[in-house]
Amino acid sequence: MERLFTVALEAMDAAFQDYAAALPKPERVRQGDGWNYRFKTQDVYHAVVLKLALVQSALRAALILNSSGYVMEQGMLQRVIDEANEDILFLVYAITNDTITELHLRYLAAFWAEEFGDFDNPTDSHQSRDMVKREKIRAYLARIEGKNPDPSTAVKVTKVVSKVYSGFVHGASPHIMEIYGGDPPHFHTRGVLPRIPEYQRDLANYIYRGLLSHIFAAKLFGSQTHVDTLMKFKQTMEQAMGSDFATKP
Repeated sequence: MERLFTVALEAMDAAFQDYAAALPKPERVRQGDGWNYRFKTQDVYHAVVLKLALVQSALRAALILNSSGYVMEQGMLQRVIDEANEDILFLVYAITNDTITELHLRYLAAFWAEEFGDFDNPTDSHQSRDMVKREKIRAYLARIEGKNPDPSTAVKVTKVVSKVYSGFVHGASPHIMEIYGGDPPHFHTRGVLPRIPEYQRDLANYIYRGLLSHIFAAKLFGSQTHVDTLMKFKQTMEQAMGSDFATKP
C-alpha cells in the first residue's frame, strides 16, 4: 500500500507542476530586514496552487509519520488536509460551476493577508484575518453540489471526519489515548508501531481525496490530459482499496 501512496503522490505532483508552471512565478519582496517570495496576482488560480502544495506536503509528511507509528500526529495533519481539500473545491467551483461570490472575495482577502502590517515592528502590527467560517464554506459546497450534483463522496464525509480529527489538533483525551496500550499498557511517545496498519488504511482515504482535489484543479486549469491521467489512477486506487466510489469529477 505504501508503494501505491508514493506512486499516487508522484502522479499528483506531475499535474501540480504543470498547474504551477501555468502561472507567473512568485516574486521576491522586501519584508522588514529580509526577503520573501509572494505571488503578485492574488486570485483563485494562485490560491488553488498554494492549497495543492499544502495538500501534497502534508500528505508526504503524514506518510512519514505513519511509517514510524506517530499516528496521533498523523491525525493532526489529516485535519489540516481535510480543510485544504474543502478549500480547493470551494475555490474551483467558483470558476467551473458558479461565479466568484462575496464569500469567495472575503475568503481570498483573508487568505492573502500578511501576518504583519509592519515587518520591522511585528509585535504592534499583527493583523487579525477576517476568516470565513468553515460552516459557510460547507454550506456553499452543499448548495453547489445540490444544484449540480457531483458524485464525489469526498465533500459529503468531510464535515463529520473534520470534527473527529479536530480532537487530535486540540489534544482531546480520547485522541491522546490512541497512543496508549501494549503489554504492559503504557504511553507510546516514540511511535505506536502496532497501529501503523490501521492508520495506513486511514491514510489511503486522504491520498484518494488529495487525488480528487488534483482532478478538480485539472478542470480549473482546463487540462483534460491531466483529468484523464488522474482519473485512471483514481480507478487504480479504488481497486487497491477494494472500493468503487463511483466518483467522476
